[in-house]
Amino acid sequence: MKLAAVKVERLDDFLGRARKLARLADAGEPIPESIVLSFEDPADMLAVRTPARLAVFRVIKKKPGSIASIAQMLKRDRSAVTRDVAALGEAGLITVTKKPHPGHGRIKEVRVRAKAIRLEALVA
Repeated sequence: MKLAAVKVERLDDFLGRARKLARLADAGEPIPESIVLSFEDPADMLAVRTPARLAVFRVIKKKPGSIASIAQMLKRDRSAVTRDVAALGEAGLITVTKKPHPGHGRIKEVRVRAKAIRLEALVA
């Protein structure tokens, strides 16, 4: 597992990172594995990284499991946790995999993709 960066970034900075990775690929160099979720507007970043979603991330990091077990640990409604898990999954910060659940069909197991999230924002 690695560190995920969630940050506010100008388009020029984003494209600069992309060009650097493209140069590495063109040269046949290894591309470092990373998770970067960038936003142009700090308000958009804060909409994805709510306190409730940070709490969900922390619980999943501590004990990966089903959405129902996560909701129970957080003492929150399962549908609200489902929405938070979906948002974190779309952002690439967690993974949801379907696994067999003996006697009960299948279960969705939720795991983090990064050991920590670094939040970066400069509001000028």
